[in-house]
Formats: sequence, structure tokens, C-alpha cells
Amino acid sequence: MSDRVQVKVLFFAKCREIAGVGTVLHSLPPRVDHQSLLDEICDKFGLGDIRENLIVAVNEEYCSKDSGEIIEIKEGDEIAIIPPISGG
Repeated sequence: MSDRVQVKVLFFAKCREIAGVGTVLHSLPPRVDHQSLLDEICDKFGLGDIRENLIVAVNEEYCSKDSGEIIEIKEGDEIAIIPPISGG
């Protein structure tokens, strides 16, 4: 088994502006916790300044920030990086 899997990372709104792309292929470990996943993506795509406000979804399912739960990632999965949504 490979130590990395290729996934599609989707950036929305402010994340897309900062990263400079809307979608990118990226390799990640197949088992990772929420904090490590965010650390890697924020470091790679320059999202450190807004890191604490980001929401992560794997295959359209939101991941809990507070859980120490391990996220299982498979080849071809979609990882969405979403800033908080505001409006009135």
C-alpha cells in the first residue's frame, strides 16, 4: 500500500483567491487526523492566515475539528476547503 493517495482538493471563496486555484490534484496520507490534514493543505497552498476558520469536507461530508478521529482517504476522493460563509 502506498503511503500517499491522490485526491482532488477543491477551494471555495476566499480559499480559492488565496490558493490561486479552484481545484488541484494533491497527494495525502490515506489516514490522517483533521489537524494534520489542514496543516498540510494550509502550508502547501498559503492558507495559514485563515486556517482556524476553515471547514473541511471529504466527499461532501463535513469533518469535525474537535474530534481526534482519523479520516480515511482513498485514491480519487474529494477534499473541500471551505471558509466560513457569511451573509444576511
